[in-house]
Amino acid sequence: MIGARRVGLGAAGVLGAILVVEAVNRLGLLDEDALPAATTVLAEAGRLAVDGDFLVDVGDTVRAWAGGLLLAVAVAVPLGLLLGSVPLLGAASRGLVEMCRPIPSVALIPLVLIMFSSVTQQKMALIFYASLWPILINTLYALRDVDPVAKESLRAFGFGEGAVLWRVSLPSAAPFIATGVRIAASVGLVVVISAELLAGGGEGVGAFLSESQSGGGDTGLMLAGACWAGALGLAANAGLVGLERVAFRWNTARVEGVA
Repeated sequence: MIGARRVGLGAAGVLGAILVVEAVNRLGLLDEDALPAATTVLAEAGRLAVDGDFLVDVGDTVRAWAGGLLLAVAVAVPLGLLLGSVPLLGAASRGLVEMCRPIPSVALIPLVLIMFSSVTQQKMALIFYASLWPILINTLYALRDVDPVAKESLRAFGFGEGAVLWRVSLPSAAPFIATGVRIAASVGLVVVISAELLAGGGEGVGAFLSESQSGGGDTGLMLAGACWAGALGLAANAGLVGLERVAFRWNTARVEGVA
């Protein structure tokens, strides 16, 4: 019931935004070349949904995004568990982590171009770097919040550190790690489209947006592509929330609260 209400309110918000944009355009408050009517943008978005070339661009973006995100999860979660479970390593790495994570991924584009010849690998590397930090930081903070009484109780029954990590720390931290993955998914999508925009040419949603504005451009077409970029983010978030609800049924209230 709460989920249906939230979906309804979200749909109402989207509809309200569409009506506002349409009204602004119809009243002549903005030049149509600068901000096309919402109905025009939606019509273009509908056309793109069956445009083979655009779907190829979407597939290229999604492949790079998914590959970079999965690689970040595979590295960040074990690394976070290691640094969070061994205080000496955590303290030694804190300075490096705090220094590296503010560096924007797009600033690494020149380095990535030198290191990788494949465009897909270049984009995956940027996504990996951007997605690594939200997952790693969430993992570290989640381990710090594990109930110490639960860990000491298990140790009192003769369990070693490995068993405590597997039986108590990881299950307790898992929902927070999943939240980090959702944040990283959004960040990774922004990074891949930004990289495609900056690089120009090639394939991907970002490249499509860049090309739609070249030679005078078509703002309606560009905004339609941007709408599909937003739809990708919405679909990714909804999918990850659904996985959380299945995997962490005992923590459904928290998943609902941050969805």
